[in-house]
Amino acid sequence: MIAFLYTLEVLMSWMEATYEYGQEMRAWVSPSLIEANYILSLSQQELQQVIEQEMAGNPALEVEDRPICPTCGSVLDGNWCPTCMMDIRVKADEPTTDPWEDFPEQAITSIANGQDDAEFDPMTLVASSESLIDQILSDVRTVLDDRGAAIAEYLLESLDERGFLIQSLDEIAGLTGLDEEELQAVLDVIRDVAPVGVGAHDLRECLLLQTSYLMTSGFDVPAATIPIIDTALTDFGAHKYGQISRDLGFSIPEIEAARDFIREFLNPFPLQSGQGRTWRSPSDSTYVAPDVVIALKDGELVVEVIDSKYFHLRTNALYDQLSGQFARRKSLPQREAAVPEAIREAASSVSSDDKDHVRHYTHRARMFISNIQQRRDTLLRISQCICELQESFLRGGVRELRPLTRAVVAQQVGVHESTVSRATASKYVMLPNRKVIPFSDFFTPSLSTKDIIKELIVEESRRGTSLTDRTICDLLLQRGVRIARRTVAKYRAELGILPSTMR
Repeated sequence: MIAFLYTLEVLMSWMEATYEYGQEMRAWVSPSLIEANYILSLSQQELQQVIEQEMAGNPALEVEDRPICPTCGSVLDGNWCPTCMMDIRVKADEPTTDPWEDFPEQAITSIANGQDDAEFDPMTLVASSESLIDQILSDVRTVLDDRGAAIAEYLLESLDERGFLIQSLDEIAGLTGLDEEELQAVLDVIRDVAPVGVGAHDLRECLLLQTSYLMTSGFDVPAATIPIIDTALTDFGAHKYGQISRDLGFSIPEIEAARDFIREFLNPFPLQSGQGRTWRSPSDSTYVAPDVVIALKDGELVVEVIDSKYFHLRTNALYDQLSGQFARRKSLPQREAAVPEAIREAASSVSSDDKDHVRHYTHRARMFISNIQQRRDTLLRISQCICELQESFLRGGVRELRPLTRAVVAQQVGVHESTVSRATASKYVMLPNRKVIPFSDFFTPSLSTKDIIKELIVEESRRGTSLTDRTICDLLLQRGVRIARRTVAKYRAELGILPSTMR
């Protein structure tokens, strides 16, 4: 019994809760560091949006009044824009034409006088991209009346991403109560003005419409093309040429000729074709603003981080002075002598909530401005380092691009590799030749090899010969570039170039 009680006492002593204190090293990320990293990762356009949001929510933050370029928004050096490389002054004695007659008077006044109108965006003068559906509908309205245009709009909204009418006219007539013949007449108008094949009900009809159009346009269509599309499209897609030869009675060379014709001239996605583009949509590229400009001045490469008018921030003078009054410091009696009497009276009559308000937003504005300045300094140092390491590329072109990693740049600058990745992600740089490229191109040495491959294939097309990937690999080896044949095939595919058998 005594032994049992002793054992129970020992077990209970083990179960007692104990508290121990000790020191340990643990990584801790402050909220200010998280915000600084977030600001660093933003591109110029994204940063402008964040600054506008911060200014809307922080009364202690305001913009410095500096003259800016009315075109790009950069701060002017006198009357000279360092980004546009042009003098914005309008000389009165120079004869000028009137190229703005088609634009609003507000746009003319703002650009000519260099006014800083926050509500006017110069990009509104650029023609906006119009979808192909809108272009088709616009053309259809010139042919049909209001009723027909309304039917055409309904039919266009019924097209899928390929341009096919997924419902039959019989089903559409049952849903809308319209006559099927009227629907067919409107559909014929759409097919006339749209890229050939739009409005077909399936792939077979789409390809037949395109083939018929090419035949009426004078193209030499192989004899096996229409029978293959009409009756053997499934076997043709599975490359069952022997089966097609037996069923339709065409030889293998005739089937291959039809295959080459279909690949070159027919499009299974007519609505995604560039055929419908007009002067209103010259490019599908989005507007890209460079974050860094590398210029060649007096033979030297100069790096500049683009500063928009929204980047020149400061704390409100009243908030700044009140915050200084509220701070409890030993030097307060000396500081009071330099503060205006009105500020001292205002500081002595405010409540504790108002004091907290002033301190909070003033500190928040200072931290925000500090993070933006830190972003600019970090991006400038990294850009200068890249400029030094890739100077041959900046002066001589893509052939002089050398292998470079972000780890090497981080070591040279004295920051972590993740900082380099965060500072260069989704950002663009303007080269001395005025070309805008992403920062990632500096870390992609394969661009020089791709340029050589493209040059070899262009020379090949001029001579009328066909270079295989193995031949290109051997030619690259003669130039000192040692890569595998499969790498050549990968680079060629990334360039959008077909294999030698299809060129």
